[in-house]
Amino acid sequence: MSEPRAARQHLEKIFHSALAAVRGSDRVAGALREQPLSSGAPVVALGKAAASMLEGALQGADAAVVSALLISKAAQLHAHVCGRPGVLCLAGGHPLPDARSLAAGRQLLAFLQACPPQQEVLFLVSGGSSSLVEVLRTGRNLADLQRVNHWLLGSGLDIVAINRVRRQLSAIKGGGLLHYLQGRPARVLLMSDVPDDDPAVIGSGLLFPPRDGSRAMPDLPAWISDLLEPETQRVPAPAKVSYRIVATLEMALAAAAQCARDLGYPARVRHPGLAGDAGQCGAGIADFLAGVEPGVYLWGGETTVRLPRHPGVGGRNQQLALSAALRLSGRRDIELLAAGSDGEDGNSQAAGAIVDGGTVARAQARGVGARACLEQADARRCLAASGDLLVTGPTGTNVTDLVIGVKLATGNCNA
Repeated sequence: MSEPRAARQHLEKIFHSALAAVRGSDRVAGALREQPLSSGAPVVALGKAAASMLEGALQGADAAVVSALLISKAAQLHAHVCGRPGVLCLAGGHPLPDARSLAAGRQLLAFLQACPPQQEVLFLVSGGSSSLVEVLRTGRNLADLQRVNHWLLGSGLDIVAINRVRRQLSAIKGGGLLHYLQGRPARVLLMSDVPDDDPAVIGSGLLFPPRDGSRAMPDLPAWISDLLEPETQRVPAPAKVSYRIVATLEMALAAAAQCARDLGYPARVRHPGLAGDAGQCGAGIADFLAGVEPGVYLWGGETTVRLPRHPGVGGRNQQLALSAALRLSGRRDIELLAAGSDGEDGNSQAAGAIVDGGTVARAQARGVGARACLEQADARRCLAASGDLLVTGPTGTNVTDLVIGVKLATGNCNA
């Protein structure tokens, strides 16, 4: 079993092997080689991994693609994709929708209207689409949209509940985009960042009516409830839509576990996946690792953070990692990586962090208290001070978060 320094390097290698297994360009290219596009097919790519997915479409079906619309984050609009003839690239707002998101929504509808009648449209959809592109229902405006989404981001609600609120403001979410296909068939390749890989939840289900109609609406402030329109008023438009999920969290976890075994570690994927409060999850994972046999343990999923009134900088993975670091303080036999597969975590530039038993002490030596940062949702400040941030840049994928812990066979070497 490795020493602590090598273990940290191994954690990064395991994480990057997981990302490689679900890279959008490779997954889409492979899918289109198996089932080629018809000639002249227009392509719509939406979400944080849209550029990578469109790159795969251009590789796998270059001759068939004559026009494409790409909507993603500005930082992920790659020149080698956006410079191609026939490709229109737009940036939307994320994590909060903004005027660019509404402009992207208008362009999406115009793009579909210009497609030849009866021509199959290929959609490439990944997480982040909910914020990046929007068409509001009549009577709603950008201020309403931003106020609701700002509240949702700090509410601690899970993604299914959040999407249920979002789609009641939208003319295209929850299957609403089907109306604008005007009978055209659609093929949808999806990269899943949601539980159970439900196509009606990925990107708020632009082409898929919701399946959670029996689930109770979460408790909401009265001002939000007043803005919402009951979903029973929406009748899905008939359309021929086929879909395939080309990348999932399970694929990433399987690749990570195999990489760990190749490095000589026993490896186990833990179930159920991550959910609930990030701080509580971090503490629970640290306690779990303290009591198990040596090896690598893997979790995937998405936690939540209920933000204080004046939050700092960080994200759910940094919050989880810092909470775990407080529990692991003084140990020399455990290292933990928590990171977003898309290379982003909250309002920071980091993907997450790799922490160990010395994290808290290293930050304290630079005058930064870990517990105070945790309480203020300011994990980045502490993890930057301890030197534990993990920065990857855009990864070309988005299958939610990964947490990888390694327990070394060095005993409980508490300081």
